[in-house]
Amino acid sequence: MGAHELSALLWQERELLELLVFKLEEEQLLLTAGRTRWLQHATREVEQVLERLRSAGLARTVEVSALAKEWGTSEDATLRELTTHAANGPWDEILASHLKAMTELTAEIKELRDANQQYLRAAARSTQETLAGLNPDAGTYTSSGRSDSPADTSHIVDRDL
Repeated sequence: MGAHELSALLWQERELLELLVFKLEEEQLLLTAGRTRWLQHATREVEQVLERLRSAGLARTVEVSALAKEWGTSEDATLRELTTHAANGPWDEILASHLKAMTELTAEIKELRDANQQYLRAAARSTQETLAGLNPDAGTYTSSGRSDSPADTSHIVDRDL
């Protein structure tokens, strides 16, 4: 255990954050292109990366705690606090670099997540409006179970979307 192990874990976590950015961008491309057929797969991949990130975050927390104890600081120190208490050598710069990169990736992930949520809301609203417009005058049903509305109306629905 030590700074080397923590740095290796932080590299792994950064790679997972970059993978999450990629998966969210992939999801966004599907949403903007209207290719919702593949959206469930993209969403599942995002969830898989998030699960891996949770595990990596737990491992990082354990390693930060052990290193904080080794460096004589509080065991519940954050990575930011650990950076300020880094022992002599390059570790303060290395840890600060990891922290900066991870903070930037996290901000990018938040922006992508928010944008994807807006696209999803717009798609849901559009779908509801389309479905509502398919038969605005549904009317009532006859005793045979058929609609009273005229049968001469037609609609085009693109099932690939």
